[in-house]
Amino acid sequence: MYLTSPTKGRLSFEEMMDEIRSYIAGLPNSQYKIIIGSDSQVMKGQTCFITAVIVHRLSKGARYFYRKRTHRKIKSLRQKIFFETALSLELGGIIAKHCAEAGLDEHQVEIHIDVGSHGDTKDLIREVVGMVTGSGFNAKIKPDAYGASSVADRHTK
Repeated sequence: MYLTSPTKGRLSFEEMMDEIRSYIAGLPNSQYKIIIGSDSQVMKGQTCFITAVIVHRLSKGARYFYRKRTHRKIKSLRQKIFFETALSLELGGIIAKHCAEAGLDEHQVEIHIDVGSHGDTKDLIREVVGMVTGSGFNAKIKPDAYGASSVADRHTK
């Protein structure tokens, strides 16, 4: 699996995890969150999915990485939201496992879901939040889901 860093370019999963460990080691007394969020955009007969991994040094900046995947065109909003959430959970599970093995398990992993209490996605909140919390992660929805609605969204266009 490969991800992209805006500053480092294309990285393997292991290289990304090394970057995350290095970033945290840079200011070890700071508080950190590791955030996973996905967003999608339908274009030209296919759907582009972006899953972002953000290492947020609370009140002191962040670094992020993203993974791009294309899929056949998905017209159903419900299906897109569930697929986005599944992609975030998949990567979140792999990252949480690596963090635990590297002694970084004190840093919470959050899953940001691109749903909110206003708009077409409000009816999906309970189901996708249940999916995330049932998998052992904290879930955030809009307006607090910046991992999905800002960072991942930036790269879907």
